[in-house]
Amino acid sequence: MPADSQKATRAQVKSHNKRLILKTIYKENQISRAAIARMTHLTRPTVSSIVAELMAERLVKEVGQRPSAGGKPATLLSVAKDSRCLIGIDLANSEFRGALLNLRGQVQHRFSLPVNNRDGEAALALVYELIDALVAAANSPLLGIGIGAPGLINAKQGIIHRAINLNWKNLPLRKLLQTRYARPVYIVNDSQIAALGEYTFGQTKNIANLIVLKVGRGVSSGIVLNGRLHYGDGFGAGEIGHVKIEEPGQLCRCGHYGCLETIASSQAIIKQAQAIFTGDPRSALHQFAASPEAITLETTRQAFQTGDRAMQTVITRVGESLGRAAANLVGALNIQRIVIAGSVSAFGKALLLSIQETMQQSAYAPLAKNTQITLSQLGDDIVILGAAALLLSNELGIV
Repeated sequence: MPADSQKATRAQVKSHNKRLILKTIYKENQISRAAIARMTHLTRPTVSSIVAELMAERLVKEVGQRPSAGGKPATLLSVAKDSRCLIGIDLANSEFRGALLNLRGQVQHRFSLPVNNRDGEAALALVYELIDALVAAANSPLLGIGIGAPGLINAKQGIIHRAINLNWKNLPLRKLLQTRYARPVYIVNDSQIAALGEYTFGQTKNIANLIVLKVGRGVSSGIVLNGRLHYGDGFGAGEIGHVKIEEPGQLCRCGHYGCLETIASSQAIIKQAQAIFTGDPRSALHQFAASPEAITLETTRQAFQTGDRAMQTVITRVGESLGRAAANLVGALNIQRIVIAGSVSAFGKALLLSIQETMQQSAYAPLAKNTQITLSQLGDDIVILGAAALLLSNELGIV
């Protein structure tokens, strides 16, 4: 074997071992060098050498000693969670949101900017403004930038091929941001990255197979198979929002009629609420908005909670539509854990019940009975946390 190949192989082995040791420390929270050697099957000298490197890089620190049952007490190691900061960005809502997080996914600083229907170059300028503010607020070395964005995205190249709501076509966002900030940048569809956030930080943490059905300004799903994000051959796995489910249906921004998004998205709910407001002077919506234009998703939720029958009918229909979509996912993938996330999940148990009942009625019974559908507990941070997880995985091999 040529010398250069031998050097490359040694370097690759060392890199693999370094990531394995860091991942083990991260997973165990506090662990001794001897325990790392046992768990990883690496020699103690190898572990000690790599731990010394990680400590020199300030990624790992000693945090005390384990009580001894006899002999010298073991020194415990832990990941220095504040040694690096990560930027997580969510571009899938009516406001662009970003946060600085530490290595444990704990939010240190937040920043957001309203989109106000800006798209194209104006929306891109807003992304720069958001990241500029977060970079300026960073108080430790920046590991990189993770982004969850709507649309069809080539995650390997960081190109947004089409984001309908932002009017982006073939936008090389990763290249633009890496040139501007000189930091690693990763860009994934917001629902796909939400699935990674749920897998890493949610109640379904480390469950090998998982679907996150994200319902907000858009509707789509993210799929984790065997602990890894499933992108699909064309990076469009889970893109269910633009599948026709109603005849003839409303016109969708994608150009088709009757898409799931025309019924179940936040914008669709608001549009239906505006029609109720105009047509029914007794609607509870009048308690929370002065005009149809003033109605927001929160307005509709408030009216729903008062028991407004028209809004309850709307949300039941939303749940039924999502339940049919979930049934198709169950039949296609037979994944037994589905988590509902996104702004529309704020309608809570009533929405969840409608989704569950419709899925049970629509999917093949032997598969449906073993499928659990729950609400995410990560709230508005699910995409930002997924962006952080993406950085931890790609840059440090932790996740």
